[in-house]
Amino acid sequence: MGFLTRTREEAPCTVTVSHRFEELSAHVRFDNGAVVHPGDAVEVQGAEIMAPYGECIEEHRTAIITRASGLERMWTRATGDFEFMELCEFSFSGEALS
Repeated sequence: MGFLTRTREEAPCTVTVSHRFEELSAHVRFDNGAVVHPGDAVEVQGAEIMAPYGECIEEHRTAIITRASGLERMWTRATGDFEFMELCEFSFSGEALS
């Protein structure tokens, strides 16, 4: 990883897609132990996985991990808290909308 350059690596992964009443989720686990850091991007190769209702599907795929440059990683760490706070700006009220 350079300070101004990105690197790419391939990693075998397991994709689990659940479409059940209790859970609606998609997870990627890297089979080689690769770790994703702030600023990195992951793209799973292959066609989209559609799980029918009530099922959980697990497939083995290859993922392309684009590692952030040192500068991008520092910027992500410095500004990440601010972006997270944007997600937290919500409220609930007991009043019905008219």
